[in-house]
Amino acid sequence: MKTRAAVALGPGQDFEIRELELDEPRPDEVTVRMVASGVCHTDAIIRDQWYPVPLPAVLGHEGAGVVEAVGSAVQGLEVGDRVVVGPAFCGECEQCLAGHPMYCLNFYDRNFSARRTDGSTAFTAADGTAVGSNFFGQSSFAEHTNVVAHGTVKVAEDAPLDLLGPLGCGIMTGAGAVLNVLAPKPGSSIAIFGTGAVGMAAMLAAKAAGASTIIMVDIVPSRLEFARGLGATHTVNSKEQDPASAIAELTGGGVEYALDTTGVPAVFAQMTNSLGIRGHGALVGAARMGTEAPIDIGTLLVRGVSMSTVVEGDAVPKEFIPRLIALHERGAFPFDALTKTYAFDDINAAFADSASGETLKPIIVY
Repeated sequence: MKTRAAVALGPGQDFEIRELELDEPRPDEVTVRMVASGVCHTDAIIRDQWYPVPLPAVLGHEGAGVVEAVGSAVQGLEVGDRVVVGPAFCGECEQCLAGHPMYCLNFYDRNFSARRTDGSTAFTAADGTAVGSNFFGQSSFAEHTNVVAHGTVKVAEDAPLDLLGPLGCGIMTGAGAVLNVLAPKPGSSIAIFGTGAVGMAAMLAAKAAGASTIIMVDIVPSRLEFARGLGATHTVNSKEQDPASAIAELTGGGVEYALDTTGVPAVFAQMTNSLGIRGHGALVGAARMGTEAPIDIGTLLVRGVSMSTVVEGDAVPKEFIPRLIALHERGAFPFDALTKTYAFDDINAAFADSASGETLKPIIVY
């Protein structure tokens, strides 16, 4: 079929909406009519070639939509099913079998090659040239796309698809890093560095987990004020004061848990320094390959801290996304407060607003 899609052409260039040819779904795929797709920082850094993903390609990896065709080998999905789409994974390697598909040994190839495993693409331009597809198993910046079936999560018929797409990456990343990896105990303390969508999702998850001291760190006063309105107990403007010192004063020595959502080396160092004795820190912020951060290992050694790097919240999407939906339905995870919708034709405005910080989590609605 023919479909409209936003094509990434190169660093710093606007996405171009073009009509492409979409092929038939492979045996392990389903064709999804996208209802909406979140805009994620990862889409921007791939467009700008922080990672060597071949362009031109259709990006987008926070899709939600309706199944319109089912591959011959797919089980458990039917035409008309409503789905949220998560990352692709092989399902067969030791990490997948151990319940950690976000650390699939084939994760990079399955999500960043912009190709199927056989080298083909689902999209073709008018002149017959291939256009990259299967980004994170989905390439959701298209009105129709072929999706790896095992990455889909079936949701209820009345589920708000125009809202749920970001659960497949950004919201899952922040919330999963807290709930699945740090796992703060009720009454515990946590510091979260960065008040973007991932950081705010982490904060909402920490609140849902029962953390009693939730400290948000950023340099934008309006974001910090917004965080307080959503549940932060304290805020620290790291442009005005050293966050590690401020956090030590607030907590009597440092937090039990901390999360860096920025990927900025100096912020990562601040996060590690904010930990108390035997504290546990985590990093989810993406940085350019080769980025190094200064860590005082001499001081950290005697503090017994732990450090984790976290991909996609270390989630099993078919288990974790329904948990987040259930929390949202109970009013315990109001991530909709982070979102703003944009028409498909306004996708470049959505990216600009995301980059400027005007919008925490843009959602493209088709």
